[in-house]
Amino acid sequence: MPQVLRIGGAAGFWGEASLATPQLLAAGGLDFLIYDYLAEITMAVLARARARDAQAGYATDFVTAAMAPNLAEIARQGVRVISNAGGMNPGACAAALRQEIAAQGLDLKVAVVEGDDLLGRAAELAEAAPRDMFTGAPFPPLEKIASVNAYLGAFPIAAALDGGADIVITGRCVDSAVTLGACIHRFGWGAADLDQLAGGSLAGHILECGPQATGGNFTDWQEAAGTLAGIGYPVAEIRADGSFDVTKPAGTGGLVSRGTVAEQLLYEIGDPQAYVLPDVVCDFSEVRLTEAGPDRVRVAGAKGRGVPEAYKICITWQDGFRSGHYFTFYGLDAEAKARVFAKTALARARDVLDRLQLPDFTDASIELIGSESQFGGLRQSGPAREVAVKIAVRHREARGVGVFLREAVGLGLAAPPGLSGFAGARPKPSPVLALFSCLLPKAQVPVSVRDAAGRETAAPAAGMPLRAAERPAPPPVPKAERMMEVPLIRLAWARSGDKGDIANIGVIARTPEAMPWIWEALDAAHLRRVFGHFWDGRFERFYLPGSLSMNILLYGALGGGGTSSLRNDPQAKGFAQLLLAAPVRVDAGLLEEL
Repeated sequence: MPQVLRIGGAAGFWGEASLATPQLLAAGGLDFLIYDYLAEITMAVLARARARDAQAGYATDFVTAAMAPNLAEIARQGVRVISNAGGMNPGACAAALRQEIAAQGLDLKVAVVEGDDLLGRAAELAEAAPRDMFTGAPFPPLEKIASVNAYLGAFPIAAALDGGADIVITGRCVDSAVTLGACIHRFGWGAADLDQLAGGSLAGHILECGPQATGGNFTDWQEAAGTLAGIGYPVAEIRADGSFDVTKPAGTGGLVSRGTVAEQLLYEIGDPQAYVLPDVVCDFSEVRLTEAGPDRVRVAGAKGRGVPEAYKICITWQDGFRSGHYFTFYGLDAEAKARVFAKTALARARDVLDRLQLPDFTDASIELIGSESQFGGLRQSGPAREVAVKIAVRHREARGVGVFLREAVGLGLAAPPGLSGFAGARPKPSPVLALFSCLLPKAQVPVSVRDAAGRETAAPAAGMPLRAAERPAPPPVPKAERMMEVPLIRLAWARSGDKGDIANIGVIARTPEAMPWIWEALDAAHLRRVFGHFWDGRFERFYLPGSLSMNILLYGALGGGGTSSLRNDPQAKGFAQLLLAAPVRVDAGLLEEL
């Protein structure tokens, strides 16, 4: 049995560029290719697609762009494939892929993991009337529910591989499960091998966003700027103890460094000592990252604390409609003109709603992109001479949103001067698919594997009580003779993302000496200065001594989250950039050393 399992991360979202699969196959030496297509927003889109067509609801690009052109080479090399491309309809995805395999005259076995789709049990869940596990909101109206899915784990995937599958397709599983399933199959890990399961899950977490681990979205983007067109996709070389190396194919663009891997380590993990997955509750606080060579980072130290008794259940439901549009202004007083235009458009729309006896918008948003509206009180002075004003609304009815779109576009000849823009047809109202999350015991969610030979039940990891874990103490701040203010980016790397309506910002010290100053600076007052113009909720901070980093959670910071927010940045992708730009106080002597 090989001591190292080599897995290539070939997709991080639905819409990912198609160059990953041929690049990774050309590099050779891989055991598995994994593809992660799903996010909450993607599931909402796929739910709408399946509602229109019973044969739709999966990531079609997986079959047409990733697999079809590369199946012959996949078969020749004996590389196995795992993907959650099945989305809302894994059976249809598998059928389309089997048809393509047959058309090419290949002999590849496809298996499907089933059981995550619980839409048919929505009424049963409604009777239990659980509250949302994050917000406490009541269970959504039954008639408005579009999808109900459990976040499955990795053991059913491993069972499919044990049964001889060359390609495994799942519906909704946690993103890291497509990697962990391969590890369980290869190394024979059991449900009690908590530290190994945590390590394999972390490897999956690093791979699941593709080139975000190899220079994409990296703070020091200039280091990879000239090579992004041919950026290398990540490869994890995983050992039986759960440790692994992150690298990329030789000769490809981007870079693999402590910074790139650390940013992905902290990306959207919430509490780093309680990263809850179906197979293991992970503790990443002591994970160490070591640059082991050019474009190679060694990752070790993940711990498993237990196994949850329940699956997380995600429900999407229709909560009205939304739409919006961008209008550009340039010239003198462009910012003031854009603001007047936006307020006038909303006022006219509200007048029409009143005449039609329709209620007001449930939410409205105006953002002036180009005037530093995202920076709040930290914006730099001086009027902007060109801006894009984004105006968006939500309404209980589609026609209410349609009123706004007509009035905003129809204001073109009555607007302040300088209105311009490049656009096609007027946008249309789209349904808001809001999220509701709760827990359901694993015993109530039957999971199975279906292949050409039939269907077999696949058991999940059994629940296991959590091991206790102490919170690491933040590092004390040393004495300083002289202080200076500098942007945080001088001291740290950072990356941000979302979990529902929670913004997640990971901050990594460039040097060990900088970490105490970073923790000291990013306190409640500083976070309010940077984000207070669109966030007034609670927050949490977590220290990760192993990776010299901290993780920050801002609750209620995203206007409802990606599936329903009207924000220009509903997924907090730029929050780290705001934090990095804000000045912090630090020892002047340390800056001189840096």
